[in-house]
Amino acid sequence: MHTPILGSAYVARSVNAADNRCINLYPEAVPEGGKEAGFLNRCPGLRLLCTAGVGPIRGIWEHNGIGYIVSGLELYSVSSTWNVALIGTVSGTGPVSMADNGAQLFIACNPNSYIYNFNTLAFQQITDPDFAGAVTVGYIDGYFVFNQPDSQILWVTSLLDGTSIDPLEFASAEGSPDGLVSLIVDHREVWLFGTNSVEVWYDAGLTDFPLTRIQGAYNEIGCAAAYSVAKLDNGLFWLGADARGRGIVYRANGYTGQRVSTHAVEFAIQGYSDISDAVAYTYQQEGHAFYVLIFPSAGATWVYDVATGAWHERAGFANGLFGRHRSNCQMSMAGEIVVGDYDNGNLYAFDLDVFADNGEAQKWLRSWRALPPGQNDLKRTAHHSLQLDCETGVGLSGNDVPDELSYLLTEASSELLTESGDTITVDLEVVQGSNPQVMLRWSDDGGHTWSNEHWTAMGAIGTYGTRAIWRRLGMTTKLRDRVYEVSGTDPVKIAILGAELGVTPTNA
Repeated sequence: MHTPILGSAYVARSVNAADNRCINLYPEAVPEGGKEAGFLNRCPGLRLLCTAGVGPIRGIWEHNGIGYIVSGLELYSVSSTWNVALIGTVSGTGPVSMADNGAQLFIACNPNSYIYNFNTLAFQQITDPDFAGAVTVGYIDGYFVFNQPDSQILWVTSLLDGTSIDPLEFASAEGSPDGLVSLIVDHREVWLFGTNSVEVWYDAGLTDFPLTRIQGAYNEIGCAAAYSVAKLDNGLFWLGADARGRGIVYRANGYTGQRVSTHAVEFAIQGYSDISDAVAYTYQQEGHAFYVLIFPSAGATWVYDVATGAWHERAGFANGLFGRHRSNCQMSMAGEIVVGDYDNGNLYAFDLDVFADNGEAQKWLRSWRALPPGQNDLKRTAHHSLQLDCETGVGLSGNDVPDELSYLLTEASSELLTESGDTITVDLEVVQGSNPQVMLRWSDDGGHTWSNEHWTAMGAIGTYGTRAIWRRLGMTTKLRDRVYEVSGTDPVKIAILGAELGVTPTNA
């Protein structure tokens, strides 16, 4: 029988109801002519491009083929050949917001802010006495627009000059008495996100302050994190909060917010002690448009794929544990999806043909219920075999092993299940990935406790007929509810089309 391995991440408040983890894998639909309706694809690895300072990378921006990088307390430029040059120093420790007007780059460091002139190469802090600080910044019709920290106030700079602030060029977002958290400019409109509300303004060309509210463009959904607001798929996404609660992810639908998070994602988010530090970026790759939402305090990264409407987790892997993904911000430059590291000064390319994170193991994992929904009759079942329907014969050859993958040489003892069903222990002293392995565990109590790992091979390079199969998987126990989990760390291509389960029901 087909066992429902395909799908998205959904771990419910009760794992007995749903325990479907999806880490460093994302589903892709196959609209017609495919073997199955879709498959699980491995998330891109990190290919090092260059290093700018000591980090962390707090923000990146592209203009005319040049990247601008805020790394720690320094601003750098990086060329299309990934040569890095120091521009100057900045302040602060958290994320930065950036925008340009064609001639100047505005860097909001909350509260201090800086201007870099692309033409004169002058770099300076904004010292106008009327500048009260900036949290986030955008650009509209020749003006930089920004929100003042700890207030309801938004400002615009002088026309085409971010260094000059007129003391009359401000207004208050007073549709609700909440504080202004963030702003973003989209389709020549300024979206103002408060703690409990959102209102939208436009450039009406008025004297003194050119912006005014759009009548009716107001809703009572606020924003929980200033840097969670991002553009994607011709709209906006953000982490929401209002007078009734917090932790729902929205996308703009007209001037209202449409919920895109699931109950399972919301259960995870609302369990974090602090979500106000969440940061987000967006990117698209091979037609998938991703909203990447990072929770630094919780060490978690959630990703929404507009193409499928599905959520998955991204994660780093170190010391046997998953943690937040290394990416912190994004830009598109020189044909690459470029991301900055949250812990150091590295810039990486998201590469679907790289299966490691800058030389470190990228572990992928999928867990799912053995029986399809509605087919568990609460009777014990004998599980004879599980075969992973995946692309096999993807092992590395000697020429495929990059020098930087230092973790590939391993020496370990591993328990394997042979084709005959016998369990053996073998010593491995091989190049990891030459005969890639998939690890299987199962839980017979709905996902509360787990078995030991059982390994099987996906096949050396070119052995496309390899069967990734496990046999003699035993009988379900008293709860009569099995959850399977497959995972791997080998730096090889992963494409999972499905899984076939050999199972016999009993009368018990």
